[in-house]
Amino acid sequence: MADRALTVSLDDVRAAAGRLEGVAVRTPLLRLPLGDDLYVKPESLQRTGSFKFRGAYNALSSTPREQLANGVVADSSGNHAQGVAAAAALLGVSATIVMPDNAAPVKVARTAAWGAEIVRCASSSDERQRIAAELREERGLEYIPPFDDPRIVAGQGTAGLELVEMQPDVTTVVVPVGGGGLLSGVATAVKALRPEARVVGVEPELAADAQQSLREGRIVRWPAADVTRTICDGVRTQALGELTFAVISELVDEIVTVSEADVLGAMRTLALEAKLVVEPTGALALAAVESGAVTPEGPTVLVLSGGNVDPTFAAAVLAGDAPLAER
Repeated sequence: MADRALTVSLDDVRAAAGRLEGVAVRTPLLRLPLGDDLYVKPESLQRTGSFKFRGAYNALSSTPREQLANGVVADSSGNHAQGVAAAAALLGVSATIVMPDNAAPVKVARTAAWGAEIVRCASSSDERQRIAAELREERGLEYIPPFDDPRIVAGQGTAGLELVEMQPDVTTVVVPVGGGGLLSGVATAVKALRPEARVVGVEPELAADAQQSLREGRIVRWPAADVTRTICDGVRTQALGELTFAVISELVDEIVTVSEADVLGAMRTLALEAKLVVEPTGALALAAVESGAVTPEGPTVLVLSGGNVDPTFAAAVLAGDAPLAER
């Protein structure tokens, strides 16, 4: 259990929902044709194609305008980059985004399309953070972190607020976890409104630092060379943040893992059966169910985190010949 008070509350999530009203998409809850009580919340239909827009817009819109005068800086492999770039453009603020050399080209292109300046770097999250910190200091920019910030967690929590409003008797919620912003935000809202519901995180076996951290009761950092093996580029974070670890330790019931093959299978299922195109990270929750890592009991909601997938890779997944990462 966490040894300090949580710093994000249901009131914070509700305040974020107020800021996002009319700006973010209130994504639907769709019943999957795989079971009577299995639903998905497709954040792939969110503005910029990912839940990340929620936290980014809440962070910028809740920050005093004078702090944004010189612009903002963020570091991201792709979805947070797009979220910050879009939020900054909508609010009339300049944005600089540090992105790794191995970022998906489609995510880089869409970030640039929002008018952000892109600075490339090596693939580790540590390197991204180092360069972002330098730019913050040199240019006087406001830093918008990808997950370990109350503004970000509250914004991501609005997805949890919505899903409970749409499915009040939900019994299980399954959420991807990388740095933990989405999982901790959703858990904050779900456990406040539906304390008896089970909240489960899911990550790839090749980047299972969050599961290890929860089991050991401490933040465990994995090497960049390990986490970058997974095709799930949205969860290649090397460790949970201090805030997200505290919230997850307090509110999340379990974190499970799935294989790369499980992820590809779930992507195909979503495309062929639900007509939803998602990126590998977005398929993690369904992969957990299809692999047996999570057994649905009663109304179960799977959060599909994003849909920004490279078209060539998506075609390979549908054809059944997408490459798997090496262990």
